[in-house]
Formats: sequence, C-alpha cells, structure tokens
Amino acid sequence: MIEAENLTKRYGDKTAVDDLSFTVVPGRVTGFLGPNGAGKSTTMRLLLGLDRPDRGDARIHGRHYRDLDAPLRVVGALLEARSVHTGRSAYNHLLCLAQTQGIGKRRVDEVIDLVGLTAPARKRVGAFSLGMGQRLGIAAALLGDPSVLILDEPVNGLDPEGIVWIRTLMQRLAAEGRTVLVSSHLMNEMAVTAEHLIVIGRGRLIADCSTEEFIERSTEKTVTVRSPDAARLTDVVAAAGGKVAPGGEGADDLITVTNMEAPRVGELAAAEGIVLHELTPSRGSLESAFMELTRESVEYGTAAGAVPGPVPAAGDAPVPGPVPGAVPGAATGQEGET
Repeated sequence: MIEAENLTKRYGDKTAVDDLSFTVVPGRVTGFLGPNGAGKSTTMRLLLGLDRPDRGDARIHGRHYRDLDAPLRVVGALLEARSVHTGRSAYNHLLCLAQTQGIGKRRVDEVIDLVGLTAPARKRVGAFSLGMGQRLGIAAALLGDPSVLILDEPVNGLDPEGIVWIRTLMQRLAAEGRTVLVSSHLMNEMAVTAEHLIVIGRGRLIADCSTEEFIERSTEKTVTVRSPDAARLTDVVAAAGGKVAPGGEGADDLITVTNMEAPRVGELAAAEGIVLHELTPSRGSLESAFMELTRESVEYGTAAGAVPGPVPAAGDAPVPGPVPGAVPGAATGQEGET
C-alpha cells in the first residue's frame, strides 16, 4: 500500500505539494491526475525518496523507500524513461540494475521479451525512438517483479498497439493484487484503465474516488431523443420537470433532455402515445469532468479565443521559450513509435 500523509513540498516561494494525503490500495489501477504544474511528478518523487518533504510523510508498505533492503523487488518506478546511459545497450542497462538487487540474468531476458524489445536489446539506447525508450523504462520498472508500481506517463510515445498492451498489463498486474499508481494526461485512456482516481490541483487534493463516481458527480447526464412528434414530447417532458433543448437546425425531430432519466422519458412518451425513433442515455466523459473540477486549479492555461502568433518568415530564427511544466532535459509531447 502507498500512503501519503500531509505531504508538503516548497521550492523557494512556490508550494508544489500542499498538505496532500491519500492512500493507494492493492488490487486496482489508480489514476493520478491533475493539470500541468499540479504537483504530480513532485508527489511521485516524494513517494520514492528522491525529494524530502518539508512536512508530512510518505510510506510504501509502511516503510520509507530509503529503508527498503531491495527496493526494486518492492517498488517498480517509471518517472523519466530516457534517464539511461545512451552508450549502453538495453540488455546491459537492465543487467546493471539487476546486479544491484541480486536479480538473475533470466529475469532480464524475461522483461525484455515482455516489453517487446527482444530484437533491439543489444543495440545502444541512444538510437532508440521515444516509444522504444518508453518500453525500456517499463522493463526496468518490472525488473524486480515488484508488488508496487508507480508509473508517470507510461503511454508516452507508444503506438496504438503499445497503448493497449500497457493498459492490459497494468490491469492484469492490479488483478494479481499489486498496487498500481499511474499518472497520465490522456483522459480517454485513463477512463478505460483506472478504476479509482486521485486528482490534485495546485498541490492540493481535489478528488479521491472511483472513476465512475468522479464522472457522475461532475457532469450532467443527458438523454438524446428522436421523435416525429418532438414538439409535443417537449411539452410533456417539460411539464414533468425535465429540461429540453432542441437538436438544432435541420433536426426538428431531435431533442436533448436533462434532469430526467431515459426510462422516465420513455414512460411519458408511451403514456401520451408519442412514437420514439431513438432514446439514448449518455453521461459526460472523464475529460469533461476533469476540465470542470480542475478549472480553478489550472496554472498554465490558454486564454479563451487565443490564436497562435504569426509564423516566422523564412530565415527568421524563432526565439525559444520555456515549456510550462517541462523538466529540463525531459522528452515532451506525444510521439509515435518507429
């Protein structure tokens, strides 16, 4: 189990993590979400003893990471996949890690095969694509067959097949009773991967609940209804307390109902003899729920209606600027595997 208790971390006058407490339990994938600058990476570093909190405590299985006798056998972590010696081969990189923990060569071969790096295993890591480097980082996290996994953006750089693979792997590991904490900016992916969510903003806890509860409590349910008698149905639904919006131009038979469940809409239509061609309930997405609940916690945002500046003319050198939330030397953006 992962436990964070009143974690606080400041860098100068900036508070990166602010009195943050949560628990990550075994047996399910827990998503760790927040806008850029929310303090997710700092929190993960505090959990792993890479930074010391100014206040509070972080424990894994009731112990500090630094007190673990063979940490790779307890915790597998992926914070920055590209932090490897670029002159080493993937095999030798993993072998080096294995030897520090008394892990045999057979396990090195197993994780290389598991992550799909068998063919390039003897090649220098410096020639790896972003996706291949990500797979190597995942292999390192799995090397000690740990009971706890802490993964920061594990799908970064993976192609569609790779994304499905890592999603299935995390869910399988959680089903085996392991503790899995995963951070990602891909809301659609988290919606189908994580059973539970811990959401933070400006270093503070916003939500700690199931994914389904997070979506349900922060987005409005709607029912799409199509009927040749939409006008009369609108009056009937409104009289019963529902809110109705028209489907728009060219869709006179389409309405959207809120504040009323789909079965109730169907019952009202049946009672009035109104024919329905469609009755589709829907709920909001994780993305819309996340945007709604973190709106006040966004540190690096784009002004509404803002447009990109002019493209420099040929021969002009663009002035480089800092990437909000980026770690110096870290790979940024989502790139496909090659």
